[in-house]
Amino acid sequence: MFYLMARRVSLDVLCVNFCPQFFEELATDSKPEKVEEVAVKDTQGKQKRKKEPKKGKGTVADEKDDDVRLTLEKFSVQASDEEEDEPVITSKGSKKGGNIFAALSQGQSDEDEEEDLDDEDKPPKEARSDEEDEADVDDSQEKHAKKTNKAEAKSKKGKPDERSQSMCDEEEDEEEEDGGDMMMSAEDVIADQAKQVPGDPYANLSKKEKKKKKKEREFERQIASVRAESGLEGDFSISQAEMSSRQAMLENASDIKLERFSISAHGKELFVNADLLIVAGRRYGLVGPNGKGKTTLLKHIANRALSIPPNIDVLLCEQEVVADDTPAVQAVLKADTRRLKLLEEEKQLQARLEKGEDSVIERLDKVYEELRAIGAAAAEAKARRILAGLSFTPEMQNRPTKRFSGGWRMRVSLARALFMEPTLLMLDEPTNHLDLNAVIWLNNYLQGWKKTLLIVSHDQSFLDEVCTDIIHLDNQKLYYYRGNYLTFKKMYKQKQKELQKQYDKQEKKLKDLKAGGKSTKQAEKQTKEALTRKQQKGKKKGPQEEESQEAPELLKRPKEYTVKFTFPNPPPLSPPILGLHSVDFGYEGQKPLFKNVDFGIDMDSRICIVGPNGVGKSTLLLLLTGKLNPIKGEMRKNHRLKVGFFNQQYADQLNMEETPTEYLMRNFNLPYQDSRKCLGRFGLESHAHTIQISKLSGGQKARVVFAELACRQPDVLILDEPTNNLDIESIDALSEAINDYKGAVIIVSHDARLITETQCQLWVVEECSVNQIDGDFDDYKREVLEALGETMINKVNP
Repeated sequence: MFYLMARRVSLDVLCVNFCPQFFEELATDSKPEKVEEVAVKDTQGKQKRKKEPKKGKGTVADEKDDDVRLTLEKFSVQASDEEEDEPVITSKGSKKGGNIFAALSQGQSDEDEEEDLDDEDKPPKEARSDEEDEADVDDSQEKHAKKTNKAEAKSKKGKPDERSQSMCDEEEDEEEEDGGDMMMSAEDVIADQAKQVPGDPYANLSKKEKKKKKKEREFERQIASVRAESGLEGDFSISQAEMSSRQAMLENASDIKLERFSISAHGKELFVNADLLIVAGRRYGLVGPNGKGKTTLLKHIANRALSIPPNIDVLLCEQEVVADDTPAVQAVLKADTRRLKLLEEEKQLQARLEKGEDSVIERLDKVYEELRAIGAAAAEAKARRILAGLSFTPEMQNRPTKRFSGGWRMRVSLARALFMEPTLLMLDEPTNHLDLNAVIWLNNYLQGWKKTLLIVSHDQSFLDEVCTDIIHLDNQKLYYYRGNYLTFKKMYKQKQKELQKQYDKQEKKLKDLKAGGKSTKQAEKQTKEALTRKQQKGKKKGPQEEESQEAPELLKRPKEYTVKFTFPNPPPLSPPILGLHSVDFGYEGQKPLFKNVDFGIDMDSRICIVGPNGVGKSTLLLLLTGKLNPIKGEMRKNHRLKVGFFNQQYADQLNMEETPTEYLMRNFNLPYQDSRKCLGRFGLESHAHTIQISKLSGGQKARVVFAELACRQPDVLILDEPTNNLDIESIDALSEAINDYKGAVIIVSHDARLITETQCQLWVVEECSVNQIDGDFDDYKREVLEALGETMINKVNP
């Protein structure tokens, strides 16, 4: 009884949802009128049973029912797997129009059909199941939506009142079929509810309502699952404006155009309504301060988290190759899977042809044609050329990858990317793992790159010579500049000057308004309104453009990112201050690196040590600092000399358990505030002063080392790859600091601009000796490329 009454209440509620007109009439009608409606319903129900057509004779109503069923099935919530597997069976005695909701249901079972057919008090009808009677709210809404459609179809021949009357007659008729003549009063329902166990939160709910709650929990679980699957790893979230119709038409275009996308990481917004525009065949440099999202953008493009046209193949070179027994050259060749498949097919077809199967000749000719088209014959020569350019000797090219260090395996990965030539190649700091000779080759090679290139690099010389365009990441937006990095710097400085003028003008206007009696809020509001009028003046916008137009904001003071490095000048020392005399050195079990080396410097020296990896450049610096002792000969230095050594291996120089402030205080007995001032002078953010050094980024650790060098007040600076992990602004600051420094400087670096800006003399390590180079840096570049059989490209920036 309780179940039937709950079902009736649920149907009444759903009737209100689907028949608002009937609900309004019912709210104004009197109780005697309701009784009359029930009487009319009973009469109509009997008439329906008398007019039932026989099975197999189709009627117009049946066709309408079929149309309704097909339409609703497209929009209804998909049933559970069990319900989908069960067929819909209609008994021979189905009514005209019948119990259409049972006919449309996808959730009937044979067992429930037998229950309904065994009910002798009821006329034959379509099979119904207990599961259907206890269906969730989605199934109930589906049924009543179908009933509404049927009632509307009938209303075309009658009045609106008759339509509402007919629809609700069918609902009550269905209730009679489900529950017979047995009904519960409201008092009985309340009494029954009082008997429920008080500890059960769902004790007062009917079976149907419990089922509804269960379905709601399942739905929420599925939504949470979908959201989890759609999210990116690393707690990233991303949004992007819907594609316009024009973008959809250009889905197969070779250019990339993404409008108003946003990316956040760990709750920090990196991009807000930014636009990405990549034109095919251009070479882009992506620049901006560290930690602002450059690498994140590359990864989102590579993972296609952003809407990249499907015909554009994208490759981000970021992981070193697997260390196994595969030779380096074969690791590069295996990247071209299409070539490997064609070669394998050619081998199989050749074997079949030798067995006398002439039918394969046609296919074999096609395979040969495809191999010629992709240049398969020249593939190995191309792979070896790339590896040689990246400083792999012929012996190293055939060496298994497991015998290489991580840096060299990263070079193999870079070689694979260059060999594949994807439509869009993205390189994140490609020069970090390269020596100067490899950087010179890569620089020259990419100047002839015909496809699209997107590079993140701190090497300004590399960006100047390779890039045709610069993308600047600033204030969570992307700004585009034609030309190389040098052109960008000039344009950006001019832009900053204009912004500063506009800001000063705005501040003057605000000050005048406040002096005239306006409050700060009123003055800002009036200034914003003036900005709005200025933006709209002379512009004609469509309604969509008007909506998308963001409200103007007051200009903020332009922030100029500046870094200032300083090294204290030493007192004069008489030469020679440092040198190696008749030195031999080699590591145990390996061939000697130096034989009979003589090398010395004085206070005016500016020397850059160059040469390929593995020839002993870093070893030479360790011999000069006294950290290594020569096998033969000696290192001599002035007894008053203080050496400042920057080691590219930070772990060997810093105490990782201390904070930067504690490290300087302990080593130099500095007051707390003086330690922080020194760190700030080298561009280390204030919040990083009190973080454990082991938790700092590579660039932050480098700044701690530079701060330590300044505190040591050295007479000689010896710097081993000092530009690693520094941004362009910091490298510029380092160049200026070296030029202002009055002591001697020895550098090992792959950054061409640092070498040229500091006007260093080039000394090359080769054939177990150290010799000065005749000529400047361009002469050395030409010599390196000629040794590799390459032609130096005279860059013309499009």
